[in-house]
Amino acid sequence: MTPPPAPPETRSPPVSDAIVLTGRAIRLSRRNLDAVLTAMLLPVMLMLVFVYFFGGAIDTGTEYVTYVVPGVMLLCAGFGSANTAVTVTHDMTGGIIDRFRSLDVGGTAIVAGHVAASVLRNAVATAIVFGVAFLIGFRPAAGPPEWLAVAGILLLFILAISWLSACFGLIARSPEAAGGFTFLMMFLPYPSSAFVPIDTMPGWLHGFAQHQPVTPVIETLRGLLLDRPAGDSAWQALVWCGAILAVAVALSGVLFRRRTA
Repeated sequence: MTPPPAPPETRSPPVSDAIVLTGRAIRLSRRNLDAVLTAMLLPVMLMLVFVYFFGGAIDTGTEYVTYVVPGVMLLCAGFGSANTAVTVTHDMTGGIIDRFRSLDVGGTAIVAGHVAASVLRNAVATAIVFGVAFLIGFRPAAGPPEWLAVAGILLLFILAISWLSACFGLIARSPEAAGGFTFLMMFLPYPSSAFVPIDTMPGWLHGFAQHQPVTPVIETLRGLLLDRPAGDSAWQALVWCGAILAVAVALSGVLFRRRTA
């Protein structure tokens, strides 16, 4: 008598794969504490430098620490998300992707695991920035609804930038090359309203500073935290973040298929 045929193997859903791979990415971060600590502490150090070294010479119409905190939060997000490019490149060049593919794990789940870990790391780093800012005199005027909106905008920006960072990780051929994404994210907040008002910059720089993705996010956060109208910045920030996220998600799928073809 022949035994009954074995039931067909069922593939685990992508969400389940992404959750498992998020845990893996977090464990990898714990083994690379120097990079994690640098991404968390460097924005705090820059905030202290700007507040105590340069803040007295910059007129922003308010306490400089209050003005600069939104920009530092985005700088923190940039540093933290840049590490995603490095970890993705490590996976792509270390042979683990072949093992994942033999287990029928999709590329979206692999990238999503790294991105989710980046969001969690950035949440911790942002909390540290807020804590230090309160210690040195940051006093926002936001109520509970505004704080929820701040959290939502920050989460969307971190998600978009982290997924974009994963795309850089899929393009780069070495972790060292992927680390170059850090320089891009470190530079972008400077030609914006993060640290000085745009009208104090040279005229030829105004167009770029006003229309790059970081500026409307900063102005939206600043308006929410100081209980001031954000004007058109709010919808511009949502459009920028949504567009970056949509393009990055689609591009990561294409890049992953090309790298693993």
